[in-house]
Amino acid sequence: MVTFLIIAAAIALQIFLTARKLSPFLSLLVVAIPLGLALGIAPQDLVKTIDTGVGSTLAGLALVIVLGAILGKVLEESGAAEKIATTLIGAFGERNIQWALLLTGFLVGIPLYFNAGFIILVPLIFSLARRTGLPILLLAIPTVASLSTTHCFLPPHPGPVVLVNAFGADMGRTLLYGLVMAVPAVGIAGPWLSRGLKSINPPLPDLFNGPEDGARGELPGAACSFLIALSPVLLISVSVVADGVLPEGLVRTALLFLGNPTVALLLSTLLAFWFLGHRRGVGLEQQTRWLNAAIGGIAVILLIITAGGVFKQVLVDSGVGATIAALAGQWQMPPLLFAWLATALLRVMIGSSTVAVITAAGVVGPLVETTGVSPELMVLAVGAGSVFGSHVNDSAFWMFKEFFNLSMAQTFRSWTVMESTISVVGLAGVLLLDLVA
Repeated sequence: MVTFLIIAAAIALQIFLTARKLSPFLSLLVVAIPLGLALGIAPQDLVKTIDTGVGSTLAGLALVIVLGAILGKVLEESGAAEKIATTLIGAFGERNIQWALLLTGFLVGIPLYFNAGFIILVPLIFSLARRTGLPILLLAIPTVASLSTTHCFLPPHPGPVVLVNAFGADMGRTLLYGLVMAVPAVGIAGPWLSRGLKSINPPLPDLFNGPEDGARGELPGAACSFLIALSPVLLISVSVVADGVLPEGLVRTALLFLGNPTVALLLSTLLAFWFLGHRRGVGLEQQTRWLNAAIGGIAVILLIITAGGVFKQVLVDSGVGATIAALAGQWQMPPLLFAWLATALLRVMIGSSTVAVITAAGVVGPLVETTGVSPELMVLAVGAGSVFGSHVNDSAFWMFKEFFNLSMAQTFRSWTVMESTISVVGLAGVLLLDLVA
């Protein structure tokens, strides 16, 4: 109980400092250090924890975020993002643009990790917001809800794959059940929820906001614009297929390499510079200005996300997961509900969805054999719990907040509610499938 009170006090202090306009980058570090000491981490070990938190966060995000921002900037400056927005509006109509973004987010989210998919689609959201004049969250929530839903429910994302292996579940059946659950989850947490957030309409930040030097001239073609914008997704999708279909060999190795998110984004950025820059008469000096503007625009965001990684690592290294696991072991409840609740507690306390999944796999894994519960539904119950209650110890919380220029209260009302809605709808879907499957 003391551990939980310490963590709750640290979270409350973080919220207070951010609300008082202290930079989240500084406040996260200021709170993480005394939190680690209060949780019993020795000072010399705390320094190592900070280094680990920085390294693990940057290793997974830095190049993806930077390259994604550069790609988005090229798409915006060249007019490709505007062409995509115009084409989508023409195909679906402004009234149905949320469903267009939901479908786009779902297709992007199946092969792509959440962070990479988020960065790739953010420029499109900004472009559509400026083009239509609609509130930014009306467009952002359906897109991000799709990405988050695919991340927690559907293989080949790391969480579901880890759980499939841990519980001995069937991958195909897990994917089928996950798709059945994902449809209502993303529909409720996306277009339906976003309609209640129309009043949250912050000024758009100075990101992906059009050409620097007057009119850009004729827009690029729709096919070229879509292909370059979605080229990271295509490369990663091909690598996923190759991983499951092709035998060991040079072709499979090459496709897996090209489908690495960092490599895919780098190649896509180079293609964008060539086809949307050089081939359209944009000089190297101007393209360099695009690159510098993109990096400058996301530098602070990257630092804030990194500090969030430090906060998360302090919780992981302090043994909070083990504390919750021991507490959860004393509860008596239906195995699927128990799995969801234990994972949700881990997620709220630790922050990392993946860490919560891995820890929960060890806690609830024995229930698969002892209770006879469906291993596929157990995978989805843990996956649903892993997105519950995202808040200040989750780097994705800060990514969403900073990119869309939201206050803390607005981020809790939108992002946290969206993630919790996906989680609760997912739990309901699991329990319903358990009755009929």
